[in-house]
Amino acid sequence: MMAFFKKFRDAQRPCCAALVAAAGSSSRMGGVNKLLQPLDGIPVLARTLTALQMARRIDEIVVAAREEDFLEISQLCRTYGITKCTKVIRGGESRAHSVLLAALEAGEGMELLAVQDGARPLVTPELIDDVAEQAARCGAAAPAVAVKDTIKAVRDDGTVAETLDRAALRAVQTPQIFESALLKAALQAAVEGGIPITDDCSAVERLGKRVYLVEGDEENLKITTPVDLILAEAILQAREDRI
Repeated sequence: MMAFFKKFRDAQRPCCAALVAAAGSSSRMGGVNKLLQPLDGIPVLARTLTALQMARRIDEIVVAAREEDFLEISQLCRTYGITKCTKVIRGGESRAHSVLLAALEAGEGMELLAVQDGARPLVTPELIDDVAEQAARCGAAAPAVAVKDTIKAVRDDGTVAETLDRAALRAVQTPQIFESALLKAALQAAVEGGIPITDDCSAVERLGKRVYLVEGDEENLKITTPVDLILAEAILQAREDRI
């Protein structure tokens, strides 16, 4: 009986497509494509896609990537059984443009769009589903964790302008999940206006829409530098030790 109700709830939920941002230059990795680097023997991007594949609330995956990586990413999807990946498309001139292009390629009937950094290989299916559930309720949601370091605003000359209240600050992660029409409108405005954005929440915020935060995961780090790969390896080892 419980299985029946679970299937009924799943049937009632809005369909959600994941848009994977994988077209970056990896400049801080010395020009090496960080997404294709092995992490405990498995490529970074493969781990990210596997989490999306396993998430109950993700129905489709669209990857925005560099054209020279198409073949390797397609092979990666076959090797690791990423059957939800329907398209690998060429990214745009900016991250926002890449995500917008991916959003326009999502299948019809996708009421929610989940933007996921390709370089967050430690994201869990459970976190993805939690954010999707919140987005289904309120239209815009993202995971976030408390800031541990003291954060200071600085002047152009490098001196401290202000020490910010850490209690009011959060570090936002991905996936960031939105109603489809809302995200497309927000990204279209950002791209056409030449507005630099560092995440998709900020594009949505500019339209006056509230974004609701859910508890993120300290382990859901983004691979940006070689040091991050070392940290991610350690986290994977710790996860194995906990099993």
